[in-house]
This record gives sequence, C-alpha cells and structure tokens, in this order.
Amino acid sequence: MKNVLRSLFVSAVLLTTAVGVRAQFPAMPGSGQPQRPAAIPGTSSDTSPRGNAKLTGVVTDSTSGKPVEFASIALIDSKTKKTIDGTVADDKGKFTLNKLPEGDFQLLISFVGYRNKTISSVKLNRKGDVDLGAVKLSADVRTLKEVEVVGQASLVEEKVDRLVYNADKDITAKGGDATDVMRKVPLLSVDLDGNVSLRGSSNVRVLINNKPSTIVASSVADALKQIPADMIKTVEVITSPSAKYDAEGSAGIINIITKKNTLQGFTLNLDTGAGNRGANLGLNGNLRTGKMGFSLSGFGRANYNVVGSFANAQKTFGSNGTTTTEQSADTRNHGLFGQYTLGWDYDISKNSAITASLRYGARNNYVNQDNFITRTVSPTSYFPVVSDRNVLTKDLSGTVDANIDYTRTFKPQQELSFSTQYSRNNRNNDFTADIMSSPDFSTIASRLQNLNNSYNQESTVQGDYQTPIGKNQLIEFGGKGIFRQVESAYSYNVATGSGAFVADPTRTANTLNYDQTIGAGYVSYTLTTKNKYTIKAGTRYEHTTINANYSQSQTGDQNVKAGQDLGIPSYNNFVPSVNISKSLKGGKTIKLAYNRRLQRPGIQFLNPNVNTSNPTNITKGNPYLSPELTDNFELSGSAYVKSVYLNVALFARQTNNSITSVRDTITTGLGQVTNPTLSQAIQTTYLNIGRESAYGTNVFGNATLFSKWQIGGGVDVYYAYLTNNNSLPAYNATNSGWVVTGRFFTNVTLKNGWGMQGFGFIRGKQIQLQGYQGGFAFYSLGVKKDLKDKRGSFGIAAENFFNMPFTIRSESSSPLFAQSSSTSLYNAGIRANFSYKFGKLSFDQPQRKRGRSVDNDDLKAGEGGDGGQQQQQQPAQGGNRGGGRPR
Repeated sequence: MKNVLRSLFVSAVLLTTAVGVRAQFPAMPGSGQPQRPAAIPGTSSDTSPRGNAKLTGVVTDSTSGKPVEFASIALIDSKTKKTIDGTVADDKGKFTLNKLPEGDFQLLISFVGYRNKTISSVKLNRKGDVDLGAVKLSADVRTLKEVEVVGQASLVEEKVDRLVYNADKDITAKGGDATDVMRKVPLLSVDLDGNVSLRGSSNVRVLINNKPSTIVASSVADALKQIPADMIKTVEVITSPSAKYDAEGSAGIINIITKKNTLQGFTLNLDTGAGNRGANLGLNGNLRTGKMGFSLSGFGRANYNVVGSFANAQKTFGSNGTTTTEQSADTRNHGLFGQYTLGWDYDISKNSAITASLRYGARNNYVNQDNFITRTVSPTSYFPVVSDRNVLTKDLSGTVDANIDYTRTFKPQQELSFSTQYSRNNRNNDFTADIMSSPDFSTIASRLQNLNNSYNQESTVQGDYQTPIGKNQLIEFGGKGIFRQVESAYSYNVATGSGAFVADPTRTANTLNYDQTIGAGYVSYTLTTKNKYTIKAGTRYEHTTINANYSQSQTGDQNVKAGQDLGIPSYNNFVPSVNISKSLKGGKTIKLAYNRRLQRPGIQFLNPNVNTSNPTNITKGNPYLSPELTDNFELSGSAYVKSVYLNVALFARQTNNSITSVRDTITTGLGQVTNPTLSQAIQTTYLNIGRESAYGTNVFGNATLFSKWQIGGGVDVYYAYLTNNNSLPAYNATNSGWVVTGRFFTNVTLKNGWGMQGFGFIRGKQIQLQGYQGGFAFYSLGVKKDLKDKRGSFGIAAENFFNMPFTIRSESSSPLFAQSSSTSLYNAGIRANFSYKFGKLSFDQPQRKRGRSVDNDDLKAGEGGDGGQQQQQQPAQGGNRGGGRPR
C-alpha cells in the first residue's frame, strides 16, 4: 500500500511540473519534511541502481529573497531526458533528494506564478553531498498575461445560513456606490432614496467586513452612499443568522465584504469618474512586507444636478368640517461624501494575528425646496390661504470607527478571538425656512430655524471561542457587551425679515440623553453527518438596560421633570435559531430554517425633536418605544443544472409589537412667525402596533451561455398583512395586499478586454398600515475596456436614460385624514469611469484567516436619510432631512 501511495505521490509531482500548477505533498508523520517519492515504473530509476548521493537546496523568491513554499522539484537524466526522482520543498523552501545515483543530471524547479527554473548541470558522485544553496525563482509576468478566463464565477453561492452574491463582476456600478450593487442582490429591494429591505422588511442590519458602524445604525442609506461600488467583492445575505450574531435585525443581516489585497509589495489604485449628476475620486493603497501589512484608502463623491418636483394633496376631517391643503415645490439636492480608512495587520506568530483599523467618514448633504407653495381652504374661510417658503436642509456628519482584533488559532477550526471597537457619529441636522411675503412672494417676511446637534457613541467588547468535536462537529460560544451613549440637543429659532435669529418663545429647547447597555452570551452547535446533512442550532441570551432623561422639563404626551428618568423598563430575551441543510445529488441543496429575532428601536425613531420644515406635515420620534419580536420560517432549495443555477425559497415572517410609522392630525400654529394661525396638520410618529405578517416566495436564477454570456434575474412575491390593536380610532387600522419585486441582468465578456452589462429593477407598491408607497423602476447599461497590461480600465455607464421624469405616487388615509402625493425625479444619468493601478506586486505566502471582528447586529435601522420619517415622506415634507434624530 505504501508503494502505491508513493507512486501516486510522484505522479502528482510530474503532473505539477508539466503544467506549472502548485501541488502540496504530505509529510510523513513526525518527520517534519515532505516524503521523498519512490521511483516511477518505466523511468530510468527502474534500471539504474540507487546510490548514496544527496542533493539539497533552498527555493527563494528572486525579488524578496523569501522562501517559496511547496515548489515542485524534478531530477532529470541529461541523456535520456527521463525523470529520475522528485520531491517538493517544505514550508521554508528547503528540499532534499537522498540515495541518488552518480551521473550528470538536470534539475527542474517550478511553482505557479514563477518561471520554471532549470539547472542544466548537476554532477552527482560518491564523494559527498551537493548543496545548491539558494535557487532563485523569478515571477512569471508573461504567464499572467497569457491566462484567459473562459468561464465565469458563480454569481450566487449557497451556504447553510446565507446567500453570497459575487459583486466584483459588475461594470455598470463602476463609479457608483453600494446602493447600485444592492439593487442586484437576490432577496433585497432598494428604493430610490437608498433604503434597503429584505423580503419586504426594512428591519435589516448592515455590516461592513463583519463590522458595524454608528453611521449604519443611524441611517443605512447614508452609509451605503459612502462605499464605492467597485471596492465591493461580495454581499452576504444572512436570512437565518445563527446564535453568534446579535439578536437584532428582524428580517436578517447584510454583510458587505470589500476587496482586500493579499500580495506582497506596494500598490496604489486610482479610480475616478464624472457624469452629468455626479463625480467620484477614489484612492486605495496597500503596503505589505513580511508579517506586517498596511492599507490606506480614501473615497470621495460629489452629487449635483439632482433635481425633481413634489406635489401633495391632503384633507383633514375636524369637528368644524374638512380642511383641504394642496402643496407643490421644486427640489434640488447636492452634497459631498468621503471616507478614509487606515488598516494594519501583523502576524504575531504562525497561529496568531492582530488587526486594527481607523476609519473617518464625512457627509455634507444639502436639500433645497424652492417655491414651496401651500394653498389651504378651511371650513370657516371664504378664500384660500396661500403661503410660500424656500427651505434649506443641511445634513452634516462625521463618523470615527476604531477597532482592534486578536485571533489565536490552535488547530483547524479551533480558534479564540477577542475584539474591541469604538465608534462615534457627530451630526448636525438643521433646516432654515424663509417665509415669503404675500401677495407677490418676492421678499422675506420672516424665517424659521431648527437646529439639532447630536452624537451616537458605541463601545463594544467581545470574546469568541470555537472548537471541533471529533471530525464532524463544531461548538461555538462567546460573550459580548455593548455600551451606547446618545445625546440629541434641539432648539427652535425665529427671525423677522432678514434679521438675526432669536429663540422661539413658543417652543423650548431641550436635550434627550439616551443610554443603552446590552450584555449577551451565546452557544452554537454544528453537526455534519455522513449522509450530507448539516445542522446548525443555538441560542442567545441578551439583557438590555435603558436610562433616558431630558435636560429640561418636558410637557406634552408625557410630563417629566428635568433629569427625571423616563422609566423605560429593562428586558431579557432568549433568541433560538435552527438551520438544517441537505446536499443532494447533482449539486442540489435543500434548507429549512427557523429563528427568532428582536428589533430595538433605532435612535432616529426615538428622538422627540419636532420637524416642522413642512408645517402641514410634521414629524417627531417616540422615546417610549419597546422592541419588536419576529419569528422567521424558511424553506428553500437550489440546484445547478448544467450551466444554470436556480434558487427557490418559501418564507413566513410574523412580527409582534412591530415598530411602525403612524399618522394622526394635530392643531398647530407652527409655520408662521408673524400672525400664526391655528390649522390642522398631519403628524407622523412611531408606535408599537399589534402585528405585521408576510408570506411569500423568492425565485432567482442565472445561466452562463457559451462561457462568456451570463443572463439571470429573479422575482420576489409576498402577501403583507398589518393590523393595529390600538383602541384609538386614528391608529386602529388594518391593511393587506400583494407586493412584487423583480430584477433582470445580463453581461457579456468580449475579446480584447471588452465587456458589456445591462440591468433592470422594478418594485411594486409597498403596503403600509395606513396606505401604500408607490412603485418605481431602475435600469442601467454599461461597457468597459481593460487595458492590455490589466493595470487599468475605462468605461461608460448610463442609467434611467428614458426617464424624463419618473413619478412615484403614494396614498395614506385614516378616519382623520386622506392624503395623496407624487414625486417626480429627473434621474437620467451618464458617467465615464477610469481606473489605474500603480506599484509592483509579488506573490505572498498563504495567508491565515484574519481575526474576527465586532458585529453589533442590532437596532432597527432608519428608513434612509429621512430620519425617522416614513418612506413615503417626500422632500417637500422634509423627506431628506432626518427629523434631527440623534446619531
């Protein structure tokens, strides 16, 4: 048996030498060195007597001088050109051939990515050993140029608890941001403001390289706009998170994995683009030498010429009759986004590593609502009251994320890790409204201002340990602490004409302090059986404590004194999860999953700041919200049929105590500085409604044709049911209906580095408790050309080029009001992109799995940059403002 294994071993060596493909050979137990292969029948070794000569050497990289691990070595007879013997270098590049015959030989050394090295004259005799010393291999650049990829990587990978979407083939998103990529990911839906939902639920948690950020906790849409699309490698959609993940994120978790450099040397990537609605500039540098690596990346994007219009019609029903309001405005949006990240990693030893990173992100966004006209007819007036205003909303923020992670690997799958993270987001979210004088609306009569300075700070410590049990079991357990401090200071100012602002005497400034502490522990167990079942089950326990107060006495729905605790109770939660998958013949997989999730209210839902940028549609948060609990069920199957991949899933989701935006009416005099009149306005806030359910299916498929053309798409269909158990007529509502989302894509790899890609996305209306939000469509077409040396590329992409404009219509109603609105977007765009890579690379040694990192998978994320306003709120209603929520 041993001779058979040795023969197979040498056959592998010869095959590796012939095609230049890396092969690794096992060491004999306890030897620490690769086993020397026996002679191959039919070669000169069968007839030539073995001798006592010994040949040794060390294979090194010609540039760095570092050893080349596992290079293939072949000893060839100079006369017959037959292979006499062979071996493979160890992990230090050393090789040894023993008991060799006398004679003249050639030595062939090969390894993938290097030019073959032939030593033409090697003389062996009985006088002693021959030591070749360091044998240098040069990188084979020509080999890399000659490689032609004739197949395409699978667009979607199936794992026991998630789908993995390979995004690095997308050329239409070049120069875009993560929002453009998210639209193409199965199971996800992204609206035109960048708000992400999974299977119809916006209660998802977004991670970046397994790490949270306070800016993501504040607004997912804002965070996605700061991530360049061409830096995203994969997007993981975790539909059934295991117990290792935080309990929050009712619908699941989205993990964005960015591209990482694992090569030795220095590189600098330049990515730039410009178009009619935006421009971008990205720099990404990496330096790696030995055990240490550094990375410094920066990305900036400017948006401009983002224009649109808004119209709103509403009726409020009061005891004196019906008040009718009609509104219209033109909108302009422009801003700057940027982020800079410094990364560092160090291999302490063969089995331990430490990583750290420091990230700073900035966002400056400005929204103008021009000629914002409001026409109101009340039951007691003979003529309509007409007002005009111009509103400027400023959304300025800066975010710092710092983390240090340590990982110790004892053996395969046995790992201990510790992670810490500090994250802080400072934000100014303000609006200024110029009230124009009537009847000509040409001069400023008065001004209103709302200032909201806030911060959201998180400190996290986490420890995890996993170890295999036998050959087919794995156990994981760990603990985590999250400490959040949030402050939101808001004030209201007024001015007469163009005069200086003074404090509004009718509204008192205040500050909300909201501290949240979470302690958690989990255990998870994975079993893989011989008949290809994989079972992953676990449970997680979380304890949450909340301390909240106001700096000034607060009156209204709740009467509290300054510094008085709001009395929000602590709560405990057990969160179980079970994932079962079965691998069938022919590449088919079937999965069954159940998990319970909880969703704490995000800070933007809690902030009591009253946003009156539109005096007839005001918004405010609710600091007394409780968490919601969701049970998820999923049955899915996937299959590869030749070049076609198909995934079908059935799912059911039921959420109790659901956090939902609700509307009622309020009598207010806000909106005018001089001679304010009482009027009926629609007020949006948030409550824990009774129940929200969804039952549906996801179908996704793609096919690769002729090895160069990829085509695919999918459809998501679910039935939504929402009901409220509140006894008040204004909130007691039930709504239901079908929601349909579809996507289609195609890309073609052409000769000489050319490629084309097209994409289309459509989403039907979204069912809400008191109405619906209108649907929309999105499409793009792009072409790219790689330069000959593969160091750069240029391309052009166009999107929504037939939309002039695109209009979204939404409606909502209750016994107290009826409202319909429409938003017209002029979002047709075209952009040219260019990228180039500077620097020289050499092949790195095999990298260990890097350390784990902090995952704060909690908090109900905001519905985009609207800061606590429901998704159908449009710009003229303060829709892009943010409601001054804390960060």
